[in-house]
Amino acid sequence: MKNCFSQRLKELLKIEGISQKELAQKIGVSQSCVTFWIKGERQPTAENIYSIAKIFAVSADYLLGLDEI
Repeated sequence: MKNCFSQRLKELLKIEGISQKELAQKIGVSQSCVTFWIKGERQPTAENIYSIAKIFAVSADYLLGLDEI
C-alpha cells in the first residue's frame, strides 16, 4: 500500500513554501517527526492530521488519499 499521506504532505509543503521546521512548530511536534511522516516511516495522530488539514485548508480525507480534492 502506498503512503498517500507522505506524498501529499510533501507536495503541500512545496506548493505553500513551508519548511518542515515551520510546520513542526505550527502543530507542536519535532522537525524529525515531520521528516518521519514524509519518509513514510511513521504515521501522524488523528490530532496531527486535523492540524495539518487546517493549516493547508484541505480535508483530512485528501491527506489520507480518500479524496482527490
